[in-house]
Amino acid sequence: MDLTSYLTRCPLVAILRGIRPDEAVAITAALETAGFAIVEVPLNSPNPMASIAALARTFGDRLLIGAGTVMTEAQVAEIAAIGGRLIVTPHADGRIVRAAKQHGLIAVPGFFTPAEAFSMLEAGADALKLFPAEGASPAMLRAIRAVLPPDTRVLPVGGVDASNMAIWRNAGAAGFGVGSAIYKPGDTAEIVGAKARTLLAAI
Repeated sequence: MDLTSYLTRCPLVAILRGIRPDEAVAITAALETAGFAIVEVPLNSPNPMASIAALARTFGDRLLIGAGTVMTEAQVAEIAAIGGRLIVTPHADGRIVRAAKQHGLIAVPGFFTPAEAFSMLEAGADALKLFPAEGASPAMLRAIRAVLPPDTRVLPVGGVDASNMAIWRNAGAAGFGVGSAIYKPGDTAEIVGAKARTLLAAI
């Protein structure tokens, strides 16, 4: 499946920043039950590679599992080796996008300016992460969507929750990355499941 297929199933990416390997499977199971299709484990979480490997083994045939806060080409290679299929960066780095594509992975780099957006598309990005979205606006997204190729998928990340998704969607967001709105360290699978249902109801 390509990224569009997963976003069609559910336009929300669960960003599990701070999750531990011993809880990753149970929390992702709750997300899957609620209807999520994409899960990202940021690399500044405790032992993130162990979490990604466990999630890839358990859910890799059903969910898109990958890593966020990817900063180096070596990390891309390691993520590919353990079964991750999604590479998300907080910044616009063409080297990481190209490395992801060389490994056959889906690349969603961060951007904040038109120059960065076009540079990442040229590098081969599958979608663009508008980050930090709380520093931008739906009006900014609408303006940049007017000049990007029509099939470009832009996902705002940062400060997105049930209260503001509709206005971003109306501005052209293809989906969202949700962090603290879906998971905070200490949340149980039951809490995450309830948050997931609230977000999906809102969207």
